[in-house]
Amino acid sequence: MREFMNITKALADQNRVRALLALRNGELCVCQITELLGLAVSTMSKHLSILFQAGLVESRKEGRWIYYRLPGKAAPVAVREAIAWVDKTLATNSRITEDAQQLKQQLESEPIEICQRPCQK
Repeated sequence: MREFMNITKALADQNRVRALLALRNGELCVCQITELLGLAVSTMSKHLSILFQAGLVESRKEGRWIYYRLPGKAAPVAVREAIAWVDKTLATNSRITEDAQQLKQQLESEPIEICQRPCQK
């Protein structure tokens, strides 16, 4: 029951769902997700923490930066099914499509440029 409640809590916020779906095509730095969503770093960190606690994302630290990605095949079935459901349900959502286009443009820049911006706030 606890796993279910953590997953539903994590998916109950639009920004967390947007962040989760931004990771569909691979790992992103917190700075990149923050830039995409236009949120404060502290707010984004809280959202990512909730997603992490629910098992919906995994993380790794490299130097000053933390990178997030979707969990692999070893993730619990409930987690994998929740991510698949969100992805399928929102695949054609205009906001998610806009995020994907914006992220594609963002990824054309050097990640270091984006990652230095929030640190200056």
